[in-house]
Amino acid sequence: MSPEESPVMSPVKMYTTAVCPYCIRAKQLLKARGVEQIDEIRIDLNPTELQSMMSLTGRRTVPQIFIGDTHVGGCDDLIALDGRGGLLPLLTNA
Repeated sequence: MSPEESPVMSPVKMYTTAVCPYCIRAKQLLKARGVEQIDEIRIDLNPTELQSMMSLTGRRTVPQIFIGDTHVGGCDDLIALDGRGGLLPLLTNA
């Protein structure tokens, strides 16, 4: 791959709230790994999205992170995935 070609990133969707420090940390890590666009769904602004998130994940806490069709989980799950080398391959669909 030439330097001007960058890998195509999988879409990232994250359920968040405005003041969640774990959401902020997760976004920082994703951006550090090259993610430019995060589809952020604010459950504090739209309570029906909370029900959607709970139906999809079985969890009530934020963030809840999806990379492509894969539910990664929360911030700790994202950090653990990155720590074992699984985040970049998931992001680049490798």
